[in-house]
Parts: sequence; C-alpha cells; structure tokens
Amino acid sequence: MQLLKYLQAQGLGSRKQCQALIVDAAVQINGMVCTDTRMDIDPLNVSSLKIDEVNLTPVPLPHFYILLHKPADYETSHKPQYYPSVFSLLPEPLRHLDMQAVGRLDADTTGVLILTNDGQFNHRCTSPKHKLPKIYQVSLKHAADDKLCTVLKNGVLLHDDNETVQAEAAELIDAHTLLLTITSGKYHQVKRMVAAAGNRVIALHRCAFGSWQADDLPIGGWRFFQPESDQM
Repeated sequence: MQLLKYLQAQGLGSRKQCQALIVDAAVQINGMVCTDTRMDIDPLNVSSLKIDEVNLTPVPLPHFYILLHKPADYETSHKPQYYPSVFSLLPEPLRHLDMQAVGRLDADTTGVLILTNDGQFNHRCTSPKHKLPKIYQVSLKHAADDKLCTVLKNGVLLHDDNETVQAEAAELIDAHTLLLTITSGKYHQVKRMVAAAGNRVIALHRCAFGSWQADDLPIGGWRFFQPESDQM
C-alpha cells in the first residue's frame, strides 16, 4: 500500500491533507521520517506511527476490530439524539473512520461493545443462525426467586410479538441480580423478557459477547483485538 493511501486509511484526512503531511516531513513510521508519497507500506509491519511527533495508535488494515467497555449515557449511533455517541470515546483520528457497532446497546446499558469495519464479521456475529451467546447482568426492581429463572428459560411471549423467546441460561446471583444468557438479539430484548416474566430491569450490563469480555478495560476504555485468536 502506498504511503499516501495508508495515511488516508488511518483517518488522517483527505488525499491533499495527507500529501501535505508527507511533504512537510511530519510522518514517521517505525521511527523513520517518510517523505515519499509513493513509498510502499506494509500495514502489518507498522509498529509505530507519529504525526508531528505525536504518537498515534496504528489502525490494523484492511479490517479492524475494537472492543469497547461502554459506559452509561452513551448512544450506539453515529448520529446520537440525547447523549454523546460511543464513537466519541475513541481518539482522533480513529473516531472518524468508517465503522459500525456489532449490535446495539441502549444508552443506559453498559458493558461489552464491538466496533468494526468488517461487514462480514458483523453479519456472522448478529445473524440468528449463529446463536452467539450474550451474557447480561440484570439488576431487578423486585426481589426474585428461582421461579423467574424457570419462566425465562421456558420462554416468554414479548409484548407486540407473536413468538416465544427463551433464555439460554438464567441464574440468580442474589434476589435483585440476575445473570441472563440469550442467543437472539431482538429490540430491548432483555428488558422485555424480564417485564414479560413479571419483573423490571433497573440496570443492565453486558458481561460478554460471545467469548469477548471487557473486564480488562476501564469504563470507557477500548483496545484492538483479532477475532481469529478468539472463538465465536
């Protein structure tokens, strides 16, 4: 990949803007100042990238995968209405790259969120036929017992839906905390399932999406990952 195209793929601006960075000797890759726009770059061998002496995190190409520990009061949208976008949690220039969330989390829901520019990966993760498990820690308004878990595992009929939805697993941590595993991804599914079972969700945290967890990240933190090294 030519240096000029590499910089554009990193979200560093238009062709003209990236060309200006190169001409001004502002670009350093692996410690070397790069001044030839046609210089060949192997994206897999870029370990460090500096622009005007500022260290940037190189974006893996052609596809990248981001694991984000989503805080509350952020919308999973490029065009948020009431809260900031989850994409604003990423640094410049990464936040401006073309990417989508793999499924959505409500603004008030926290936990594991994956962002990527790989459409096929996104489809595999969200397709109902793959039954990718998602584990949620649910804070309940009313005290519950094992009957709630039984109802959820046997299946509930969601409001305005004509199909029964079952939990893959359901376990009470205490009377007000439920660990729920689902393999489908309907709109507001966990909240609607719990409501259909006679209780109410007051807080929701996604602990795991498939095999991916965000326990190693601070709230609002993120990191790149490679899905081939994990199992879906």
